[in-house]
Amino acid sequence: MAAKRVLSWAPLFRPRNPTGAVRLQAPWLAPHITSYPAARRRGEPSGNEAGALGIHRHAFSTTASCRLADVADSLDPRQQERESDRVDVCIVGGGPAGLSAAIRLKQLATAAGDEECRVVLLEKAGEIGAHILSGAVIEPSAIRDLIPEWLSPDNPARFEHATSATSDKMRFLTATRSIPIPAPPQMNNHGNYIVSLSQFTRWLGERAEEAGVEVYPGFAASEVLYHSDGSVQGVATNDLGVARDGHAKATFERGMEFHARVTLFAEGCHGSLTKQVIKKYDLRRESQPQTYGLGLKEVWEVPAEKFQRGAVVHSMGYPLPADTYGGGWMYHFGENLVSLGLVVGLDYPNPWLSPYGEFQKMKHHPLYRAVIEGGECISYGARALNEGGFQSIPKVAFPGGALIGDTAGFLNVPKIKGTHTAMRSGMLAAEATYSALTSSASRESGTVFLYDYEDALRASSIWKELKEVRNMRPAFHSPLKLYGGILYSGLEAYVLRGRVPWTLKHAGTDAGATRLADECTPITYPKPDGKISFDILTSVSRTGTNHEEDQPVHLQVKDWEQHAALEWPKYRGIENRFCPAGVYEYVEDADRPLGVRFQINAQK
Repeated sequence: MAAKRVLSWAPLFRPRNPTGAVRLQAPWLAPHITSYPAARRRGEPSGNEAGALGIHRHAFSTTASCRLADVADSLDPRQQERESDRVDVCIVGGGPAGLSAAIRLKQLATAAGDEECRVVLLEKAGEIGAHILSGAVIEPSAIRDLIPEWLSPDNPARFEHATSATSDKMRFLTATRSIPIPAPPQMNNHGNYIVSLSQFTRWLGERAEEAGVEVYPGFAASEVLYHSDGSVQGVATNDLGVARDGHAKATFERGMEFHARVTLFAEGCHGSLTKQVIKKYDLRRESQPQTYGLGLKEVWEVPAEKFQRGAVVHSMGYPLPADTYGGGWMYHFGENLVSLGLVVGLDYPNPWLSPYGEFQKMKHHPLYRAVIEGGECISYGARALNEGGFQSIPKVAFPGGALIGDTAGFLNVPKIKGTHTAMRSGMLAAEATYSALTSSASRESGTVFLYDYEDALRASSIWKELKEVRNMRPAFHSPLKLYGGILYSGLEAYVLRGRVPWTLKHAGTDAGATRLADECTPITYPKPDGKISFDILTSVSRTGTNHEEDQPVHLQVKDWEQHAALEWPKYRGIENRFCPAGVYEYVEDADRPLGVRFQINAQK
């Protein structure tokens, strides 16, 4: 296993020593440490102790000291050689899949008496769980296998925020009515739990640290590193102190390289590094294109008399048109908290449709309004979802690493659940990884290929579960649209159960489904009332998202004028409408040939 370096940049901390306190592994870096989330955790340093370690509570940077750029300096500091550290496994992404893989790896290493196995997890959010949307129903099969005592009253480190699902309702909505319809067996939530996924992920992060995983929040992996033979060598984190125009500021700090025998990508849906790896190794050569959905979610605190602990409600139909796949949900959890949201399939044909506008409109339906009226919206968020299912799963293993969790696309769309499959895939990858790292063949060949992960995935409950429901989502592309999809899905759920010789194909890519604006009817959305529905800037203010004014924009357009010239005449500003945060925008500009200018709002 990788040898530990006394003055290594990582690990800066060991999660626990015999006294239960955080121990700084590299004291020479103390002046450069501005935060470490473990300092906030139970049984670890108090505020004074944290201050003595150079740990503060807000800003986050744990990059090694380096020579700072000077205005008069002719040497571009971005050309400096990066510091590097060698580990056994590097995991990119601190969601349920990445954390489950990390915990399982350390469990296996501990059981084998292998104290030298180094597992590093990089997470771009400043804290584990900070980029996870709260309010989800999870199936506990994977967490029970990973941490059997996760809810045990005898476990002092148990997860304390799980709400048992107590009732299920499925409704078909018209503009004013709510019609009960039978829920398919896949949506039976008996034995499941409603949780704040953010809290759950944070708790998994604590368990990972206790197991000996080196968890580094605030580190965005920005580059895949390769060996000369083309296999993945690891990743590099992004440079800090870079101005919006790309020049190095006086605070510039070079990123860090993590060289690993195995790198597991757990970036979530449509991860930037994952896209590069899929393309390089042609991992989609035997699968259909991935299709996507957009999930918009709010968490409300509602009056006590309207709160029904454990209630799970799903809806179809209104406000979405019949040619658009999607549905709503409402989960009662915690103390008077309600998570509600809407998922919209991104293969909707009408470019005038706004997923955000549809979500705000849905909340005024009596089914939802009756619960949230008089309450307070306390958070908002949105995220992309992989909806391709079984047909769109790529090859998941490649030389030097693998894809796990939602980055590979294991969401069970009819069940509306993916946490358990994401965690299961992380555990399977961890078992294959540790087996490969400790095998004599791997030590002799150098490059690790996780053949066992591919095989284990196909023999797992993930494969069986997704194969059984593979035809439900494509069925909504029939000429009968929503109604044909409901009828066929019911037949699959209750009778066929996936035991048919055919596999329906997706109609194509989401982008290919979009019609020209002139062919579709424009949609006008009601003005938000500020009580039930809100304008987009108000909602964005509830996300907690904030960026430095001079921070580089990660969204890039090669040619602004060319983009507007190509897309505006066809879709009349679809970018304004599909983004749930108002990031993309066409603004009126009389000096431009089209009368509009396309821009990206990096700080809303």
